[in-house]
Amino acid sequence: MGHREDLLEGAKRCLLQKGFVRTTARDIVKESGTNLASIGYHYGSKDALLVQAYVSLIEGVGEAQEGLGWGAGDARTAPLGSLERFQNLWADIIRSLPESRAVWLLSFELVLQGDRIPEVRRLLAEAQREGRSGLASLFTGIPETELDKETVETEGRFYVTLLNGLMVQWLFDPDSATDADQLTEGLRRVIAGTARDS
Repeated sequence: MGHREDLLEGAKRCLLQKGFVRTTARDIVKESGTNLASIGYHYGSKDALLVQAYVSLIEGVGEAQEGLGWGAGDARTAPLGSLERFQNLWADIIRSLPESRAVWLLSFELVLQGDRIPEVRRLLAEAQREGRSGLASLFTGIPETELDKETVETEGRFYVTLLNGLMVQWLFDPDSATDADQLTEGLRRVIAGTARDS
């Protein structure tokens, strides 16, 4: 690996250990075995490097989630649009949360720092857009490249909202967080209530 890659890997480790705000350029240099000048040469600034490291961490979580749906419930074989598919996919997502806990904690730190670091705020907005598309694809079974804008902007937003809420609950207290069965039963009751009212 060259200095650019070493810096990125070192920055990722620093983010997971110390977070965005507490990571210094010297921390990254120490962790990566490079030098301070390399940060400016390859990334322009420490913040730009940390943003790239965060993007890389999020991409890693996304790649891990691409394998979702092949767990015990075998969600991808459940009929599209079924409550069974919904329940099994959320069960898989919830099972994956412990492995990515440090990244989700970092995400919430960045949400809180967004006003102070405009580049991070822009990045988080982009990540939300990509998340809508990825989750809509996961639940509908339609490849991201074939999703229409309306699906991404409605169903995708719905799934991102559920995911963000679940992450907050899970990070706060995993023992009392909503599970896939409860989430599915809640959706079933909402659907039944809507059908009664119409």
